[in-house]
Amino acid sequence: GIDSWIKRLEDLIFGTIIIAIILIPMIIISLLVKITSSGPIIFKQLRYGVDGQEIYIWKFRSMKFDKDSANKFAQAKKNDPRVTKLGAILRKTSLDELPQFFNVLQGRMSIVGPRPHPIALTEEHRTKVYGYMLRHKVKPGITGWAQVNGRDILTVTDKVDLDEVYMQHQSFWFDMKILWMTFLKVINRDGVSH
Repeated sequence: GIDSWIKRLEDLIFGTIIIAIILIPMIIISLLVKITSSGPIIFKQLRYGVDGQEIYIWKFRSMKFDKDSANKFAQAKKNDPRVTKLGAILRKTSLDELPQFFNVLQGRMSIVGPRPHPIALTEEHRTKVYGYMLRHKVKPGITGWAQVNGRDILTVTDKVDLDEVYMQHQSFWFDMKILWMTFLKVINRDGVSH
C-alpha cells in the first residue's frame, strides 16, 4: 500500500543524499583496504531478504582474505585473528557497512529494518527462536531498532523481539528516530550492533 511507497521514497531520497556525502570517504576506505591487505575490496555474502529471497549484501572487507573459506560462515569473535587492523577500525565504527547503501538504491535493502543475518546463522536460529522468520516479512535494513538498543549484549531472542516492535510500529518518524540514534552512536564511536 501507500506505506510501502513512502518507505521506498524515503530510501531513495536518503540513500542518494547519504551516498553523495560518503562517496569520497568510501573511495579512501577502498584504497586503504587494497593497500593494507591482499584480496577484494568488497566482501559480498548471501543473506535472506524480504520473503526469504536470497540477496547479496556488500561490505568493505574487514578480514584477511581466504579463498578456500570465502563461502563458509564462522561468526567473528572478539579479538578474532582473521580481522585486519584496518578491519577492526571499520567494524568498530560501522564504516564497513557503507557499501550497503548501494543495496538500498537497488531496492534489495532498506536503510532501516531488521539486520539480515548470514544464511547459515538464519538456518540455525529459525528452529530455535520463536518467531525468528517473521523478520523476513519486511526488507532488511542497514540499521534497525535492535541495533541501536545495545551493541553485542542482546541475545538473538532480544533482537527478534525488538525487530517485531519495529515492524509493528514502523513509520517515517520511527525511522527518523532510529537514524538519529544510529548517527549519535557512530559519532560517539560506539558503532551499532550487528
